[in-house]
Amino acid sequence: MPRRNTIPIGALVLGVAGLIPFLGFAALAVSGSDGGLSSLGLAPRTILSAYGAVIASFLGGIRWGAAAARNAGNADYLVAIIPSLVAWAAMAAPAPWDLRILGVLVLAWGLIDQDLPRRGLAPLWLGRLRLVLSGVAGAALLVAA
Repeated sequence: MPRRNTIPIGALVLGVAGLIPFLGFAALAVSGSDGGLSSLGLAPRTILSAYGAVIASFLGGIRWGAAAARNAGNADYLVAIIPSLVAWAAMAAPAPWDLRILGVLVLAWGLIDQDLPRRGLAPLWLGRLRLVLSGVAGAALLVAA
């Protein structure tokens, strides 16, 4: 059985793979290129914003799942819905505020969720992995803003 502080290879590989859209679409947005997406009626910035909102909602789901798995208090469920609400509101904000809000949200949530391992609601490796993934994703959103 793996140690509680060893990152499972699946979580590491999929977590890093989840950064590809952040980095790719942010690079396209910054470069001014659309990567051929305009032929589909899409723009890299719009896709980046939508992806950021979906991932922010996923981050809230991590807290919800951790709370449910350990029978945590009602406050954890309330806190868990914040990323979804803020992310969807950010999508309605004009550029560049949409990506700025999402970037700050993702960065902040990486820090906020550090209480989960401390409280025994998540394994130790999750806190470390979340800091790295949230740092890269949040930075990509802010750079593209």
